[in-house]
Amino acid sequence: MAESETISSGETEQRAELQTQAAGDADNSQSVTQSVSAAGDVSEIAENAMPSIVAITNKGVEEVQSMFFGTTQYQETESAGSGVIIAKTDKELLIATNNHVVDGAEELSVCFTVDTENTDDAVVKAQVKGTDSDHDLAVVAVSLSDISEDVKSKLKVAVMGDSDKLKIGNQVIAIGNALGYGQSLTVGYISALNREVTIDNVSNNMIQTDAAINFGNSGGALLDANGNLIGINSAKAADTGVEGMGYAIPINTASPILDELMNRTTRAKVTDSEELGFLGVDARDVSEEARQIYNLPAGAFVYSVVEGSPAEKAGIKKGDIITKLDGITISSRNELFSRMEYYKAGETIDVVVKTAQGGEYVENTFSVTLAKKSEYTSSSDGSSDSSGSQSQDQGNSQDNSQGQDNGQSQPRQYYEYDGNGSDGYSGNEGNSGIHIKCSDNSLYTGWTNDIKHRLKMHNEGKGAKYTRGRGPVELVYLEEFDTKQEAMSKEAKIKRLTRKEKLLLIENYQQEQKLNLEH
Repeated sequence: MAESETISSGETEQRAELQTQAAGDADNSQSVTQSVSAAGDVSEIAENAMPSIVAITNKGVEEVQSMFFGTTQYQETESAGSGVIIAKTDKELLIATNNHVVDGAEELSVCFTVDTENTDDAVVKAQVKGTDSDHDLAVVAVSLSDISEDVKSKLKVAVMGDSDKLKIGNQVIAIGNALGYGQSLTVGYISALNREVTIDNVSNNMIQTDAAINFGNSGGALLDANGNLIGINSAKAADTGVEGMGYAIPINTASPILDELMNRTTRAKVTDSEELGFLGVDARDVSEEARQIYNLPAGAFVYSVVEGSPAEKAGIKKGDIITKLDGITISSRNELFSRMEYYKAGETIDVVVKTAQGGEYVENTFSVTLAKKSEYTSSSDGSSDSSGSQSQDQGNSQDNSQGQDNGQSQPRQYYEYDGNGSDGYSGNEGNSGIHIKCSDNSLYTGWTNDIKHRLKMHNEGKGAKYTRGRGPVELVYLEEFDTKQEAMSKEAKIKRLTRKEKLLLIENYQQEQKLNLEH
């Protein structure tokens, strides 16, 4: 059985490198696999591997909209995941995990799975070093100076296996922070190889195993019968009647990505506000609902760009969706502004955006030289964020699959029916949102810029899929907006309401209309 590398304080490395498997032959490996399987005892593997596997806690902030679209509130969130120690440098311990484990992190901490006299020593702060959302991989870094000598002496770097040599039926061991309860171990077999799994519209070939992989296991280790790392646990099939279908990213797929991520620069927050880098954008979230309905990419929607700002000079425009900042995946507005706190004025960084072109989103990379915010006057939207003009109202902004308006504010209409669908139509008149009541008393919400035409299409059975067969429809709520983004933001908010809340909204609207007619 290959031994993992013990972490010591006296070694230095110029570049982080993945620890490869010690020399050995296939026949020997096969004999070990058979003996372990026959004995049914993996305690030795667990004992050797546990010091290289960690628990990760992600503390973030989530926006919560009030019921009737008033002020935006924020609440702290906390989630648990796992990670695997894959390398060290003279300054850092580097840990592989999933991108979704660290996504949106305001604060990360790592708990080492080792016995220590002081349990507080096992928990340390960590920083995101790099992420790759397409492969759901990330590397976090822990400063060696933050780890006590007692803990450091017990940690190990995982030994890399060879996922290309795996066969269906090979025994495997999964270790991770299941349900956030601490490290747990499950044993199973490889059920399938090169299984194509699609998550959030991204497909990857994965190892399928019947070893139990539960929430919190993400980012943890899938080991072969020698205790070598052959995969990063990533997902499970969760559906009624589905059992024993977990998935791991093959280590041979992950290794070159992890190698690039872990050799990026680890950054500390800029404490001097005068030195803080200024990008010059106001961003909004792209909701999960909008992503599904309109096939939008995840990221931070650029709602406005400060005139003459670094973003504008680089070519970033309103309607773009920022997906990466200096190689770090961006999935929300808060994440964008949080990451900007690590960059100084004068630094040049790559900003990856996706732009709507011809009904599709095309990826572009812009090189942006950050400036000092003091060089720019306050923007008209109440800018207060270091990274750009950050509006005080924080609604969700999305666009539909028919493309962006490239920064031009065009009138739109927002309408509501009832039901769980949405509707978008590119007409020629003003901006409005509507709520429609169908013949079966269900409700449907959508937006359009030609309300008369769209209602006619719905009643002719040519509108949204949801309203077909539910006509005639009746307009019960109408709200006008200056821009498509505002209409779609309101649509998303209404769709999060319960039916009771929707009915109350409609009732208040109709009473208001009645009073207006009487006066």
